[in-house]
Amino acid sequence: MSQPEIARLLFSSDPKLRRMLGYWAATGLLYCLGIALLQIQVQAGTAMREWTNLLCWFCAGGVLAFFMLVRVSPTLGITPSQLAAMQAVFAIACDTGAYAVMGPVRGASLMVLLVVIVFCAFSLRPRATLALCAAALAAFGATMFLLAHYDPQRFPPAVEAIHFALVTCCVIAVSVLTGEMSKLRSRLKQQKEELLAAVGTIRTLATVDELTSLANRRHMNDMLQAEERRQSVQGQPLCIAVLDIDFFKRINDRYGHDGGDAVLRAFAAAARAELRADDVLARWGGEEFLLMLPNTEVREAARVLERMAGRVGAIRIGGLDVDLRITFSGGVVAREAAEPIADTIIRADKAMYEAKTTGRDRIVSG
Repeated sequence: MSQPEIARLLFSSDPKLRRMLGYWAATGLLYCLGIALLQIQVQAGTAMREWTNLLCWFCAGGVLAFFMLVRVSPTLGITPSQLAAMQAVFAIACDTGAYAVMGPVRGASLMVLLVVIVFCAFSLRPRATLALCAAALAAFGATMFLLAHYDPQRFPPAVEAIHFALVTCCVIAVSVLTGEMSKLRSRLKQQKEELLAAVGTIRTLATVDELTSLANRRHMNDMLQAEERRQSVQGQPLCIAVLDIDFFKRINDRYGHDGGDAVLRAFAAAARAELRADDVLARWGGEEFLLMLPNTEVREAARVLERMAGRVGAIRIGGLDVDLRITFSGGVVAREAAEPIADTIIRADKAMYEAKTTGRDRIVSG
């Protein structure tokens, strides 16, 4: 088996899982440092050799076992929060054992407990963190009581009582602070989600016409410029059409602006239904629309507009006269080689006005 395959087997190819394994590997280094410090105390004669060695083997075995557990956690369906809770319980057990065997400097292990509690605050919900705090205090309290009861010479009851009072105050303070931090993090997360939603809404409003849900003029200009750059490289055909709803002022005068808005929405929905995959229709202004047809010859573009006219003419709008027939006049032209896209739009607009002046409800090809 090659080294890359071994690395993939041990550390996975999933970035999230590799990151979790990396975090636990760093945590394992801290356990190794703790084991080394315990062995130094054994050599100095301040820690019980037999019990300290047993604790060191327990810590080392747990580190390896948790590495494998993290590695297979997706297969077993273990969530990151569940892993964090189990790791925290393991850390509390190791820290409690260290307190029992360290002798005169055992108070230093209480600082490690606070680190474990803070770790929980970043990984667990407030209730789970409080439960672990209670379990930690119970474990340390029981350990201190037993040590003071069975070996009062090495573990004076007064000293153990002071240690327990100190660790209780510190754990309560840290748990309260971490609870507030968790609330703050939740509020920040909610604010971030609201901000992302607002940005999405702003982005939509910047590109979509609110009434018709078509592209707006600004977004269409951006797309036209992008298409112009692409056409200058690839040289494929491009057609532009300008469409104008016939007698729209009469509709507004007769049915009011609400009726006019209903006509615009119905026109947009019917026209959109005849678009091909690459076609883009935008509301250009008022009752005027602009259609971009990439990779299209002018005859094919005219057929698209004819199908569109047939569908638009068939729509009926609730609340308006049943005999009201919606039509539009359109002009469509093909972009000439190296022609500025603005000039193409001008020619399409002239073709549309020709359709208007020659009877409306027709398509003029330029």
